[in-house]
Amino acid sequence: MVVPRGSGAGIADVLASDGVIRQPRVFRAAALVTREEGPLRAGEFAFPAHASIRQVLAILRFGRPVEHHLTIAEGLTAPQIQAVLARADGMSGEVPPLAEGTLLPQTYDYEHGAERAEIVDRATAAMDRELAAAWADRVPGLPLASPREALILASIVERETARPEERPHVASVYLNRLRLGMRLQADPTVVYAASGGAGVLDHRLTRSELERDNPFNTYRSAGLPPAPICSPGLDSLRAVLHPAASEDLYFVADGSGGHVFSRSYEAHDSAVARWRALVPSAPHGSPD
Repeated sequence: MVVPRGSGAGIADVLASDGVIRQPRVFRAAALVTREEGPLRAGEFAFPAHASIRQVLAILRFGRPVEHHLTIAEGLTAPQIQAVLARADGMSGEVPPLAEGTLLPQTYDYEHGAERAEIVDRATAAMDRELAAAWADRVPGLPLASPREALILASIVERETARPEERPHVASVYLNRLRLGMRLQADPTVVYAASGGAGVLDHRLTRSELERDNPFNTYRSAGLPPAPICSPGLDSLRAVLHPAASEDLYFVADGSGGHVFSRSYEAHDSAVARWRALVPSAPHGSPD
């Protein structure tokens, strides 16, 4: 239950109304007699059933408030994270504007009444810290000019595969393409553009969406998109900065949740044909 700030009498009334204690007068007297042990704190506390007055007073003075947990999952877009924060139980305040890709996906602990802006600040600081550490530890020779570019590419890798073991290989394909000046042709960037930044569509990508001019459409625009397309997790960040040793330039779904990687377009074309035989209505592979 949430214990408000106030006098011992007010706290006793709240405890009684919630069934934690039965005799408010006895509680007030006990709190007064033991006041040298410390003040009664406001906050959200868990009380065991049939707790004695001594136990209740000890919890209010020395117990830890109830700890809530908010999980920002890997790959969520800014609007999706905003919705998670807005629904979070026990938080207060509005969700501040969120820049795409700036919050680190992980679970954050908080107490009742925590400001949503405070969680955003913590998640932003965590991303800044982890990105800086990952960038400092990167392998040499990457075709990336800044931590920001690493973040952008990691967001694409995050949305391309849910298999952690594949992420370094997916990252190597895109890095190889950047080295050669090839377009990334990443379907998730087109989805981001077509959805207006929501990150999800209620239909498969269409030919018109693949051909639409947009800075995030990596079928039409060269190089990296201008910003991340989601908040990538640590695995994707590390995959981009420690990619697999590969000369592959293509990959396509294999029909079982993974991907087939190819060095030549001919091999990739065969892999696409096999995939289309398994999924006749499937869109183009990515990158294609």
